[in-house]
This record gives sequence, structure tokens and C-alpha cells, in this order.
Amino acid sequence: MPDQAHATDQAAAEQLPATGDLRDTTQPTRRATVPALEAMLHTAMPVLDHGFVRVVDYMGDDGAIVQAARVSYGRGTRKVSEDTGLIRYLMRHRHSTPFEMCEIKYHVKLPIFVARQWIRHRMANVNEISARYSILDREFYIPEPQHLAAQSTSNRQGRGDVLEGEAACAVLDLLREDASRCHDHYALMLGEGGSPEAPESGYGLARELARMNLTLNTYTQWYWKADLHNLLGFLSLRLDSHAQYEIRVYAEAMLRSVRAWVPIAAAAFEDYRVGAFTFSASMLAVLRRQLAGEAVTQAQSGLSRREWDEMQAVLAGGDAMTAA
Repeated sequence: MPDQAHATDQAAAEQLPATGDLRDTTQPTRRATVPALEAMLHTAMPVLDHGFVRVVDYMGDDGAIVQAARVSYGRGTRKVSEDTGLIRYLMRHRHSTPFEMCEIKYHVKLPIFVARQWIRHRMANVNEISARYSILDREFYIPEPQHLAAQSTSNRQGRGDVLEGEAACAVLDLLREDASRCHDHYALMLGEGGSPEAPESGYGLARELARMNLTLNTYTQWYWKADLHNLLGFLSLRLDSHAQYEIRVYAEAMLRSVRAWVPIAAAAFEDYRVGAFTFSASMLAVLRRQLAGEAVTQAQSGLSRREWDEMQAVLAGGDAMTAA
């Protein structure tokens, strides 16, 4: 992992020559700062084979959440225990505006197909590298063999058993060959390479047209800025064990930065959102009957089979989605 981190950071530094300078530059400020997050600024957290997440900037801290909630009391209380209790209350009751007072900006390098899934969360400010103006690097996401899985037979959006042996090798070869060939043709159309079938200078096609031939596992980059409330909403969905692996690992890297940035809010989030299960009114009624000693069956519960299985799985200490 250290070698991967070094290689990723080195590649990132080559793409953004100013990154090293930013790490070495400090500025006096009267703003609230968080030492743990300051230490992470402009440092790439490796994700997948060539990707990364890097914190570029942020505003606010746990104290800003408290300050917003107690707007008439300046910076809020002086007791960490009271601030913790308030933040947990706000998280438990799904308040939003106090958490919106904190913002964070990331620089992310990710495969195009992950970016297209990610951008469906319409709650952030995004600026992506444009292949109309820039030539995309020859970098592709190739999954590790343990992440090559067949289509699930019970979930249209999920994965089934892992491919093994010759099937896995064949798929990996296809992914590498297709990505390499398409990028070769991309460079040729641009005029960045030649072949026996074309002039040495290539064809000189416009970048905005040549890009259409790139495979979806080609890496892109963007700046992504969101307030804490919306960031936690994104993470609550993408940290789920049933989210696609290739986007979940980005969410896990971002969660590490949130823990450093707003540790009290992050702990409340993991308690009330990530590790929690919401009971419907009907489920709660069934649970009360069971606690009163009544033997309730699915037929007597008024719940659908899927709801019943999810509830029983959670009460047994399992995963509701596995039951579904």
C-alpha cells in the first residue's frame, strides 16, 4: 500500500505541479482550522489502481455546527460534552441547516463510469477536466481478480459469484486490450501517434470528437465541493455494503477525511445513519407486539414478505439487504 500511495501521489503531483508548493505553503488565518485535516490537505489518498481522493480546502468544524444551531450564543458552549450532545441530537433528528455551514472541496481522480454514477447525486459543485481542451492520460481501471463477478441472478443491480480461472483471465485480457486499442486510436485520431495505415502525424481530429472513442474505464478528474449535510447524504448511500465497490471505496476514503475534519459529527453520522436501520410504523407495531410476548407471524404482521424478512434479519443481527 505505501508503494501505491507513493506512486499515486507522484502521478498526481505530475498532473498538478503546484501541489507540492501548496503542501509547503501556510497562511495566517482567523478562521477555525482543524489540525487533523490540515495534515491531510493536498495529500492523495489512493483509491483503486490509479485513482485518488485529495482534500483541497474546507470551511468550518464541529464548532461551526454548534454555532449555527445556537446562533444567538456565539461559538456555543465551552463544554465538549454539551456540544457532542447537541450534534448527536441534530443528527438523530435529521436537522440539515447546521451541517450545511461546513463545506469541503475534493480533487478526485476516478474512472469515467464511476463519475457518471457519482454525478447522479445532484448536490455538489463540480468542475471536471474537459477532453475538449485536454488530452486524457493513458490510464485505465482494471479490476483486481477478486472484484470480477458475474451478474447476480436475484438483483439486477448487483454482483453474483466471483469469476475464476480462465473466465477471469479472459475478461481481464479483454478489458486491457480494448482500453489500450481505443486509446491508441484516440491518440492516432488526435495526431499524437502514427500507424502503418495513417500518416506519422495522425489525422488531426478535433479533441471534442476524438474523445468519443475512449472506454469508460479511462480515468477522469474533477473538483467536487459539497456542504457537510449533503456530503453525509452521499456517503450514507455509497458506504452501504451493497453500493458498487468501485464507488464505495471512494466514499470510504472521503469518510476518513470527514472523521479528521468533524470527529463529533462523523461519530454521530456513523451511529445514527451508517449503522442504523429505520423501522416503519408497521414494523414498530409488530416489534411492540413481540416484546409484549405475542408470537407474530408474517401473515399476521401486515408486512410484505420482503419487509418481514428485512426486519427479521436486522433483529437477528444480520443485514436487511441480504434478506431482500
